[in-house]
Amino acid sequence: MLVHDTVGTGRSQTEIDQIRQSLQARYDELTAEYEQAVLQSQVLRLVEVGDTAGDDQADSGTKTAERDTAQSLLRTILDRRAQYEHALGRLGEGTYGWCEGCSAAIPVERLEIFPAATTCVTCKQTRERRAA
Repeated sequence: MLVHDTVGTGRSQTEIDQIRQSLQARYDELTAEYEQAVLQSQVLRLVEVGDTAGDDQADSGTKTAERDTAQSLLRTILDRRAQYEHALGRLGEGTYGWCEGCSAAIPVERLEIFPAATTCVTCKQTRERRAA
């Protein structure tokens, strides 16, 4: 049986602390991934700047594709990190685990698979249909 915490989420303080540790650990992993990706991107740029002699169109295209891929990776990591930061904020507010769309509880199974989830499956599907 769950002990209600002060904000009425139905989670014990131990569960909240475990969730916080899990979210923070993933946030920290993403921060380390981002820092590593930034370093790799900087190395790529230095190599690109220093090695342009004799480049043909294919070489230029390859370098552009590599640069675009590196930038895409950085954006993806930052987006995922922002999701975990948002989840940590929601946990602090007592709204973590509740759908931002309909206010229903997000199933534990969904949160286990995607801890930064902010919507239930139904609201997520509705958003995706609208976006399509």
